[in-house]
Amino acid sequence: MKALTCHHFLQQSHKTSQISLPTLISSSVNLPNHEIIRFKKPKSYTPMFLKTKSLHSNLEFSNFLLRGYCKASGFDYALKVFDKIPHPDISSWNLIITSQNQSSRYADSWGTFCRLHSLCFYPNEFTYGNALSACIALNFVNGGKLLYSLALKHGFSLDGYVRSGMIDLFLKCGSFSNALRVFNDESCVNVVCWNAIISGAIKQNEDYVGLNLFRKMCRGFPSPNRFTFPSVFAACAKLQELELGRMVHGLAVKYGEQQDLVVGTAIVDLYAKCGQVNEAMKKFSQMPIRNVVSWTAVITGFVQKGEFQAALRLFKEMIILNQEINNYTVTSVLSACANPMLFRESFQVHCWIYKTGFYSDPTVKNSLINMYSKIGAIELSEQVFVDMKDLMNPSTYATMITAFCQDGRLENAFSLLKRNFLEGLTPDISCIPSLLSIINLLELGEQVHCYTLKTGVLFNHLVGCSLFTMYSKCGYLYESYEIFQQIPDKDNVSWASMISGFTGHGYAYRAIELFREMLLVEDVILDETTLTACLAACSSLRFLKAGKEIHGFFIRQGDQKSVYGGSSLVNMYSRCGDLRSAKRVFDMMPFKDQISCSSLVSGYAQNGYIKEALHLFLDLISSGLEVNSFTISSVLGAVGDLNHSDVEKGLRIGIQLHAHILKLGFESEASVGSSLVMMYSKCGNLNDCLKGFNQIKKPDLISWTAMINCYAQHGKGLEALRVFELMKKSGTKPDSVTFVGVLTACSHSGLVKEGYSYLKSMVNDYQIDPGQRHYACMVDVIGRSGRLKEAETFIRNMPIEPNSLVWGTLLAACKVHGEVEIGKIAAEKFIELEPSSDGGYVAFSNIYADVGQWEQVLKIRNEMKGTGIKKEPGWSYI
Repeated sequence: MKALTCHHFLQQSHKTSQISLPTLISSSVNLPNHEIIRFKKPKSYTPMFLKTKSLHSNLEFSNFLLRGYCKASGFDYALKVFDKIPHPDISSWNLIITSQNQSSRYADSWGTFCRLHSLCFYPNEFTYGNALSACIALNFVNGGKLLYSLALKHGFSLDGYVRSGMIDLFLKCGSFSNALRVFNDESCVNVVCWNAIISGAIKQNEDYVGLNLFRKMCRGFPSPNRFTFPSVFAACAKLQELELGRMVHGLAVKYGEQQDLVVGTAIVDLYAKCGQVNEAMKKFSQMPIRNVVSWTAVITGFVQKGEFQAALRLFKEMIILNQEINNYTVTSVLSACANPMLFRESFQVHCWIYKTGFYSDPTVKNSLINMYSKIGAIELSEQVFVDMKDLMNPSTYATMITAFCQDGRLENAFSLLKRNFLEGLTPDISCIPSLLSIINLLELGEQVHCYTLKTGVLFNHLVGCSLFTMYSKCGYLYESYEIFQQIPDKDNVSWASMISGFTGHGYAYRAIELFREMLLVEDVILDETTLTACLAACSSLRFLKAGKEIHGFFIRQGDQKSVYGGSSLVNMYSRCGDLRSAKRVFDMMPFKDQISCSSLVSGYAQNGYIKEALHLFLDLISSGLEVNSFTISSVLGAVGDLNHSDVEKGLRIGIQLHAHILKLGFESEASVGSSLVMMYSKCGNLNDCLKGFNQIKKPDLISWTAMINCYAQHGKGLEALRVFELMKKSGTKPDSVTFVGVLTACSHSGLVKEGYSYLKSMVNDYQIDPGQRHYACMVDVIGRSGRLKEAETFIRNMPIEPNSLVWGTLLAACKVHGEVEIGKIAAEKFIELEPSSDGGYVAFSNIYADVGQWEQVLKIRNEMKGTGIKKEPGWSYI
C-alpha cells in the first residue's frame, strides 16, 4: 500500500523516476488480491507505463512489470508490455509463456515457444518445463518429443522439471513404456521425476511396477516426500497389500509426512479399503486437520465392511460439525442405506439430499435409484428416474435398467434400453451384464450379442463373461464356448464361468480338461473361485483322483481352511464317497458354514451312513449352528432311506424333524416341502404327504412331481392325474421325470387311452423325447389291461431300441396273465440284453410253472445252470 501511495504521489509530480517504478511493481505483487485489483485495472497506470519510452530500454523494470501483471492475472496488459520490449531476454519469454499457461492459452504458449526458437533464443530449463506443460494440456506428443530432443541437444534433458514434464506427457497419452524409457535414460536424483513415474505407473494400473520403483527410490535415491506417499498407499490399497502398506506407513512416520493432510487421508483410505476399519478410524482421529476426502474414506470403509450404522453415525457427525460434504460422501452413505433393515434411514437421507441441493447431482440420483432397488422399493427407483428429466444420461439409464434386472423385470429393462436408443444416447455397457444375467430366451440374448459385436464391447471381460454364461444357461454350450475363445485376455472369472458351464451341462470331463488348459496360460493366477468350479466337476464325476489334485492346489494357495474352499472340498470328498477325508477337512475348518455342514450330512446320508448323518445333524443344532433348507432336505432324504430298514423308527424321526422345520419356518420352502412329501411317501403316510405339500408357498417342478409320484406309487392314479392338471394350470411345465409319474398313475388306474394321450402330449406339447422309462411305463399300462399283443406291437414300433427294462416289463405282464408265447419272446430278448442276470430266467420259468408246464421249467433251470448263473436266494429282515 505504501508503494501505491508513493506512486500516486509520483504520478501527481511531473514525472516518474526509473528507481521508483521497479520498487512500486515489486511491492505491489506481494499485496493481497483485493489490493492488486487496484493495480491491475486502473486506466491511468498502464498507458503511463507504455508511454514511458525510457523505461522500455530498462529490461529489469520491464520484467518486473511483466511479473506483476502475470501474478495479477493481467495477461492482456502483460502482452502489451512484452510487445513493447525491444530486446526481451529469456526471462521475459518465460514470463509470457507462463502467463499464457496460467490463462489456459496453451496453443498460444506453444506458438510463443516456436517464435522464441525461430528467433534463435536459447531456452532454459524453465522454458522447456513451461512449453512441456502446454504440450501436456494439448495432448501434443510430437511437440513434446521435439522439445525433449532440443533439451537433450542443449543439455537440459537431465533437469528434473524437463524430464518430469516429458514423463507426464507420455503418461497422459497412455504410453507408460515411453514414460519409463525417458525416466531410465539417465540415473535420476530428482524427486519430482520419481514422483511422476511412480504416480504415473499406479494410475496406468501398473501397480507392481510402481511399488518396485518406490522400493528402488528408498534404496539411496531421493527421499520420498509428501507427494510420493499418497500414490504408494493407493497402490497398496488396490492390491490389498496391508503389510506392505504398514511398512510404507512406517516410512511416512520416519520422514515426518504422516501429519500432512493428503498423506494422512491416504493412510486412512489404505486401512479402510483393506478392511481394517478400526485402525482407519484410529488414524483418522489422530489427524490434526481433516477434509471431506478423509471423512469419506472412513465412511466408505465402514460401508465396505458392512458396518452400515457406523457409517451413518459418522455422516451425522459430519453434518453436526458442519463439515464439507461432496457427492462422493453422499453416494457412500446411500450405499450404506441400500439395506432393507435401514428403510427409515434411507428416507431420512433422501430428505436431507433434497434439502441441501444434492438432488440435482446425476451421480447422487443414480445412487438413489440403486438404493431403492436394493431395499425392494423399485417403484421409488422409477420415481427418482422420472424426476431426473433433463439430467438423464447413459449412466442413469444403465442404473435403472440394472434395477429392473435385479427385480426380474426383463420387459421393463428392454423397454428402457430401446428408449435409450431412441433418444440418441449410447447405452452404458455396465447394464449389459445385468441384462444378460436374467435373459432366458435365446432370441433376446442374440439381440444383445449383436449389439456387443456392433459396438465392440464383446471383448470387455464382464460383458464377454456374461454373454457366454447366457448362452450356457440357454442350453447352447457350443456357442458359449465359441464366445469364450474370442475373449483376448481371459481372467479367472471367465475361466471359472466356462468350467462351471461345462459341468452344469454334463461335460465335467471337458471342464477338467479346460482347467488343465488354464494351467498352461501365463499370468493366470489360480484363485478360490476357479478351484471351486473344478471341484464341482470332480464331484459330478465322482473323480476322486482329480479332486485330490485340486486339493493340492488349495493347500499351495492356502485356501483349504477358508469357508468357501473348505466347503467345496467337503462336498467333493462326500460325493466321491471318501467320508474320512471329508470329515478331516471339515474338522480343520476354523469356521464352519451351512454349506460345509450340509455337504457332510448329505454325504453320510447318500453313502448309507444314515445314523451318522442324523447324529451330525443333531450336533449342529445343539451347537447353535444355523442350518439351511439344503441341510434339512438332506436329512429328510436320509430318513426316507431309513424307512427301508425300519419304517416305524423312520416315521418317528421324520415327525420330529417336521416339528423342527415348523419351528425354523422352513416348511414353506419348496425344497424342504418336496423332501417332506417324499419322506412321508416312503413311510406310506399319504395324509401327511398332502399336508407337507400344502404348506409349500410356491410349489416348484420338483414339488409337483413329488406329489404326483407319491399318489402314483400308492395306487392313487386318479388323484395323481388331478395334481398333474393343477400343476399345468399353475403354469409349471412338466419335465421327463414328471411324465414317468403320470404314466405310472395311468398304469395303476388302468387308463390306457389316457396313457397314450399323455405320451403323445410329451412330444407335441412339451417337445420332450420319451426315454426307456416312459416306454416301459406305457408297456406296463397296456400290459396290465391284458392287451399283451398290443404291448408287443408297441415295443416293436418304438422309435428307439428297447432295453431290458422295457422287455422285462412285458415279461412281468405276461407272468400276471399267464401268456406263454409272448412271454417267451420277452424272456429271450431280456436274456439277450442281460445275459448275466437271473431275472429273465426266473420270470420265464415262473410263467411255465403257473400253467403247469414243469418240463419247460426244468429245461430253463438247466439252461440257467449251464450258463453259471445262480438264482439269488430270498432274504428277510426278520
